[in-house]
Amino acid sequence: MDEAERRELEGAAPAPLPMAARIAIIAGTIAAVGLAAHQLFNWQLFGIVLIEGRYLYLLGGVFLALTFLVFPASRIRGPGLLDWIPAALSAAVGVYFAWSADTSLEEGWEYAAPDTAVWASVLYYLLILEATRRAGGLVLFLIVAAFSLYPTFADVMPDPLTGFASPFLDLAPYHMISNESSFGIPMNAFGNLVIGFIVFGAVLQHTGGGKFFNDLALALVGSFRGGAAKVAIFASGFMGSMSGSVISNVLTTGAVSIPAMKRTGFSARYAAATEACASTGGVLMPPVMGATAFVMASFLSRPYVEIALAAAIPSILYYFGLFAQIDAYAAKRGLKGLAPGEAPTLRKTFADGWPYVAVFALLIFFMVALRQDTLAPFYATALLLVINQVMKKQRFTLKSMGDLIVGIGRALAELVAVLLGVGLIVGAFSATGLAGTLVNELVFMAGDSVFALLVMGAITAFIFGMGMTVTACYIFLAVVLAPALEQAGLNVLAVHMFILYWGMVSYITPPVALGAFAAATMSGASPMRTGFEAMKLGGVIYLAPFFFVLNPALVGEAPAMEVAVTMTTALIGVFFISGSLQGHVSLVGDLSDDAKGYALRVMLFAGGICMALPGEGLLGLDRWALNGIGIALAALPVLSARARGSRAATTAPQL
Repeated sequence: MDEAERRELEGAAPAPLPMAARIAIIAGTIAAVGLAAHQLFNWQLFGIVLIEGRYLYLLGGVFLALTFLVFPASRIRGPGLLDWIPAALSAAVGVYFAWSADTSLEEGWEYAAPDTAVWASVLYYLLILEATRRAGGLVLFLIVAAFSLYPTFADVMPDPLTGFASPFLDLAPYHMISNESSFGIPMNAFGNLVIGFIVFGAVLQHTGGGKFFNDLALALVGSFRGGAAKVAIFASGFMGSMSGSVISNVLTTGAVSIPAMKRTGFSARYAAATEACASTGGVLMPPVMGATAFVMASFLSRPYVEIALAAAIPSILYYFGLFAQIDAYAAKRGLKGLAPGEAPTLRKTFADGWPYVAVFALLIFFMVALRQDTLAPFYATALLLVINQVMKKQRFTLKSMGDLIVGIGRALAELVAVLLGVGLIVGAFSATGLAGTLVNELVFMAGDSVFALLVMGAITAFIFGMGMTVTACYIFLAVVLAPALEQAGLNVLAVHMFILYWGMVSYITPPVALGAFAAATMSGASPMRTGFEAMKLGGVIYLAPFFFVLNPALVGEAPAMEVAVTMTTALIGVFFISGSLQGHVSLVGDLSDDAKGYALRVMLFAGGICMALPGEGLLGLDRWALNGIGIALAALPVLSARARGSRAATTAPQL
């Protein structure tokens, strides 16, 4: 959990920025985003061409400096001397490494640095650790500090944790200068992909994109039974994809959705759980998906659009399961939709929000048709700003433009601090060779059982997800866990999606359940009971990763016909699972709440699992045999629900 999320949960807003800090953040953000545009568009203004290392050092120096201003030592008083000094040192050391980038590359400073570079590396290392503590919280700081120093005592550790040892004064330059540590894959992904999409998401929200998506959700499903909760699914999904933060998503969309759900008959606990699940899924939903998907694209050396397309089917499964459960809950309790007039019409929504549709169309065109992942968000942001200045309703003033730039700077600085810190973990594994040792040990412990290895991986991802941000957790597991799963013969892309999903489940799973606890605070429900309700409501998130890691067709890694068939059977399976969890089969009827009803729910759940699981030798059965068993298991519960529904309709009062 990052510091901003902790403040939001505690209800303590950051202190207003003094003018000097505000100006510094605005200037630094404009300079860094301008530098990114110069590099990515290859403008070569004034004949300047930057090698990638120099570019990343400059970005890191700027945003590391801004971290100390946006996360000051005293959140009550705001930035003071203890913040300005490390900010100035961060900028100075970043400039030093950028200035010496050519020399360090030619002379191999990561292994044999001069004294000046050694002490500059030590200073930068300490600054990164402190910035990680401020932006990512104490738990992440302790994990990063312990792992980053591991190479200094790796030789005295027992097997399988032993590794090559390095003195600290040799280790610090390796961390700061090599492309295997802080300025390796995570920062490379930031400088080439993430920065543009973070800017796009921030501009979209500040120009009214959030309101448009909320109105669109209201117009689409607001009038149906349980409409307020269904609106939360769509609105939170759209917003979460843009923001990449579960907590901020809960606190922004939940302020509207939770009261609306309670007003239309949902319990406070169920309303909070719905918002928590919807917000958690948003971070996993294309097209933006927060920062983690871009880091994944760099790890796998694949275009981001391929990652987004792979995430589409699991995201559909998750949200379909959530939608089906909400519909079943509303039908079982006779809940209505929003009253006439509360939801806007589709015509009015699109009349007011057509610019956002045009912007997303441009974004997708550049990403899919032109395959320009890096440049797409800049073009979309430019179009959005032009439209914003033409339309009077959302036009920026000088102050609102300043607020936008400060918001962008805050988001980028927080992310850079975390990425630089987590990069130290990657560097430590690289320096000691520990990653390969752990991979072999995990494979040995699992024996020949792929399923056992997946369960061990899921538990590991869940535990680390409790103490790290989503991006930090993914990077750590991509180094430690993913190679073991790949070595077992599993699809590489599906493996990385698996660890991403299991790194997210802690947001709705007690004892941590940060997303559920934040929503419970807003709804007035019990946090722990909300967490358990969210577990049931978001149950598909625990199952879907096993479905797609065992059957890569669910991440698009198969011929089109196989993908279509597999997705269809998986959706049917998720429908059955959702009905079993709620005790109601949507469009059919209730399952009784006695012993017989619970037995039927177990059968329906098992039928859903059989429909969604792949065949290909699993349990000794092929897909069609499993599907047949699934239909046979589900038939009796569905027929029983239909019979109860027919009896209820017959005995209901006639109007």
